[in-house]
Amino acid sequence: MTDSRDRPGVPHELLETLRLAQRFGVLGARPVEDAVEHARAFVRALAPVRGRVVDLGSGGGLPGLVVAVDRPDLDVVLIDRRQKRTDLLERAVVRLGVEDRVQVVCDDARRLRQLFPEGFDGVTARGFGPPSVTLSIASACLAEGGRIVVSEPPTGDRWAADLLRELDLEVIPEGSVAVFQRNG
Repeated sequence: MTDSRDRPGVPHELLETLRLAQRFGVLGARPVEDAVEHARAFVRALAPVRGRVVDLGSGGGLPGLVVAVDRPDLDVVLIDRRQKRTDLLERAVVRLGVEDRVQVVCDDARRLRQLFPEGFDGVTARGFGPPSVTLSIASACLAEGGRIVVSEPPTGDRWAADLLRELDLEVIPEGSVAVFQRNG
């Protein structure tokens, strides 16, 4: 069944799952179709990534669920410290039929390296926290050669050069997302 609001190329189940998250108040008021298009910028930025990706502060599932649906070759971990959100995410994972490669974790993202000592090949964050906190947490759980993708605000340069040097990261701006890779 197709909803008249569905966009070509976006699975109906994904749109309905995100609309449900919106009704539960864990996803903003932005039209879900537009939010999916924005999340696909994360998918494009993760193109060279293989293996496992973590979505920090997954909330209602953006961009994590879009990454999981659009990149069936990746294992995805959705982490949020709020039980209400992770309960909703667990149901979403089952509804989308991706439970064989998507794990939902209710915990603080600062504990990711303890929970997953091998790290992640990719880290995504959309509205997770201040730039220094986001990059510090993402960098701490990033495997060698991994990639961090973070949502960018419409204006301004928020990535302090000293922080990038300290974390040994290089920023690669890509429009609505910033991509970070380890130097060297």
